[in-house]
Formats: sequence, C-alpha cells, structure tokens
Amino acid sequence: MKDQPKIELHLHLEGAAPPAFMKGLAARKGRDISHLFDAAGRYNYSGFVDFLRVYEQACELLETPEDFGALMFEVLTRSAEHGVIYTELFLSPDFCGGRDLSAWRDYLAAMEDAAARAEAAHGIKARGIVTCIRHFGPEAARETARCAAETAGGFITGFGMGGDESAGRTRDFAWAFDHAREAGLGLTTHAGEWGGPGNVAAALDWLRVSRIGHGVRAIEDPALIERLVDEGIVLEVCPGSNIALGLFRTLDEHPIGRLHAAGVKLCVSTDDPPFFGTTMTREHQSLARALDWDDAVFAGIAEVAARAAFCDEDTRRELLERIAR
Repeated sequence: MKDQPKIELHLHLEGAAPPAFMKGLAARKGRDISHLFDAAGRYNYSGFVDFLRVYEQACELLETPEDFGALMFEVLTRSAEHGVIYTELFLSPDFCGGRDLSAWRDYLAAMEDAAARAEAAHGIKARGIVTCIRHFGPEAARETARCAAETAGGFITGFGMGGDESAGRTRDFAWAFDHAREAGLGLTTHAGEWGGPGNVAAALDWLRVSRIGHGVRAIEDPALIERLVDEGIVLEVCPGSNIALGLFRTLDEHPIGRLHAAGVKLCVSTDDPPFFGTTMTREHQSLARALDWDDAVFAGIAEVAARAAFCDEDTRRELLERIAR
C-alpha cells in the first residue's frame, strides 16, 4: 500500500514541517522552540484553536525564501516516500513576505525551484494553491488574492482559504475568490469541518468553488449531499486530522465511508501530517482496515483526485496513466 500511486490535494506546506526539520532550523538560528513540542518530541497543542496558535508560532521560524525552499524539498521528499505522485500544497503569502507582492515572488521562486528539484530526484509533481487565512479577515484575503492573480500560471494553479472557519461571513470573502477565478485559478476552501453543513452551502453559493476542504459535516444534511453529488463537488477529506483534533472519536464514526457510499466525489489527504501523526500510507491503511476498502477503491479515489486537480491537461493525462498502470 505504501507504493500504491497516491494523489494528495489538501496539504499545508508549513503544517507538513517535520519536528526534526524545525528543530534543526531553530538550532541553526539559535532559537528555542522547545515549547512547541511535548516530551515525545511531537507538536504540542490542545484542540483546534490551540493548534492554530502552535502552527502560527512555528511559522515564525520560517523567515526567508531559503527556509521555505528547504521545507518544500523536505516535504515533497517525504511525500514521495509514501507513493505520492502528485500533490497540491497550500502556500500563504501571509507567511511569505507579509502579502507583499515583490517579497512573495522571491519566496515563490525558491519554493518552485525546490519543487522542480524534488520532481527530478523523486518523480513527484507539485503545484501551489495560494491560500488566504480566514481569521486574518477579508481585506487581507484581497491582498492574498492579488498575490495569487499576479503569479498565476505554471506552478501556481489554485486559490483557497484556510484558518478558523468560524471567523467572519463567507460572503465577505467573495471578492477574493472572484479575483482569483478571473485569473484562471482553480478554487477550493475549508468548510464543513468545525462549521456545520451551512458553511459548505455558503462556500458553494458565495465562493463558487469546485472543491471543499474537509466538508465532512455535509453528512448532517441529506439535501446538501444530493447537491454535492449533482454538482460533482469534490471533498478533500482528511480523516486522521479530523480524529486527531477531536471532530470524531474514531474512524468508525467518521463519515467518509457514508459519503463515498452516497456517491460524493472525494479524495484522501493528510492536512498537516506531523501535527496529526499521520502519512498518506497510514491514512490508506486505516481506511482499508476500518472500511474494508481494497486497491480498486483507492485507485478510484486517486482517479477522482487526478480529475479534480488544478493542473494542466497533459499532467492530468500522465497522472491517470500512472494510476492505471
């Protein structure tokens, strides 16, 4: 299962930073980040809001384009070890130059170069989804959308929104998504994780996205499930993340199986893997045990991800061929 071709569409670059990488970076900079980890060396947080706090404090250590380039290569190398052949990473100009376009270009160049080196070394392809942070507010989201639009094409193929789902009204972020859409970017947003099914509906109505990050609370609304199926909306489901943060207690309680059985298009991702003690291999193994999913089911999920990916058609054909083989 580790070598089975996988496609990951929901991965935060900073959230994928292994503790060992961050500790090494801190040592080189003479910084103490021991408070971010527990006695076992894992990221230490309690609940979702505290997770965001630790996440953002960890991001403070990533200060230069070189830092982000090194992180990109490290993350893609680890993903490739688990059979990932293509991944889309959430990248935030908020953490890369404070939404200044000139600075963002420098950070982006370093990350794109690292992605090219990872592809040459490991065969993994990557694309970037420029991501605004919901709890930073709609004005900051507009600035982020401008960064996305000005660097769209090639490596940057999508625009999205993460952060605290309870912050603000979804409609207040419509301008940012409209601006990104006009630049030709694919659109996704976090919704239906900590917010209920109404947030998923609002994302479809106001942001007009083709994918939803998480979206698992949609299971609470049968009419919304029908809408997701009818409109072909793809959910980027991250079971390990949902369980680690306490949204569901066990995989048996998690709705991914019911969503799949209802005909909702979905794919599997890790979200922030070292924070949640997971990998793409572990996600697949857990689902196989809990739901009795076989290789054919996972191949189908990978195909859904390939067709939903924000990539060019030549890349999509290559991914589908690799999955079929």
